[in-house]
Amino acid sequence: MVMPRHPRSKVSPIMPMVVELLDEWGAEVETICPEEELTRLADVHVEHDLYVLKCGSELALSLAGALHAAGATILNPFPVALACRDKVIATRMLQAAGVPTPDTYVAAHPGELSPLLDDGPLVVKPYRGSNGVGVHVVWDPDQLDDVAHGGVVFAQRYHKPEGRDRKIYVIGGQVFGVKRVWPARTYEEKLGEPFNITDELREIALACGGALGIELYGLDIIVSDGHPYVVDISSFPGFKGVPDASLRLADYIYAAAERVLRGEPAVPGAATTEVSS
Repeated sequence: MVMPRHPRSKVSPIMPMVVELLDEWGAEVETICPEEELTRLADVHVEHDLYVLKCGSELALSLAGALHAAGATILNPFPVALACRDKVIATRMLQAAGVPTPDTYVAAHPGELSPLLDDGPLVVKPYRGSNGVGVHVVWDPDQLDDVAHGGVVFAQRYHKPEGRDRKIYVIGGQVFGVKRVWPARTYEEKLGEPFNITDELREIALACGGALGIELYGLDIIVSDGHPYVVDISSFPGFKGVPDASLRLADYIYAAAERVLRGEPAVPGAATTEVSS
């Protein structure tokens, strides 16, 4: 389990409980916390039947890439986790699959967005960001001077959302909806409250997973003037607010490991990736 360390002061029991359940069911589980370890790269080689990539830090992704190159089976697969980390790649993949997204633009400099503001505000966000950090709603060209971009400017047309933020989580084809305030400051606020998934939202959510070839993921959806738009997708999010999240995740991971032992892909229907050494 490649995951961040959960200090005692942090109220987030889902993944520690997943580890406990897998251990109780007879799996041999090793927890790897890249941010707290010194790793000798020459020692990075495949030692486990299945690696679960829960941590999305740059270091964790790099180590997952090294394991992927060595032939490791990773859940979610490294190329998908990497794509989800890059909003340019992920958004284009979703668009190609017919998933509704806001009109999206990329540029090298914030000033290039200026003409687009004639048609209304834009949401500008870090293309490799998460948790809402660095997100700006830009109405006027002079606001673009405050946009930090790191060489890539990622912007989407702003659509005023109806009500609270909507999070949709998918675990093996099961779809769950959670409404929450933004920004969520407490654990209780992150749990939010459930909302009913319409047939339209279910179809959109499953289309996202089909586009990426995964079954563990989350997406942010806004509904504006009755139209849903997917504004972000994440590989293996926190699943806070999902009923019995730990049990559902442990069950999926355990079944994935069993598939791997039978020589099948960890994700049903996914093609096996062969990596030459």
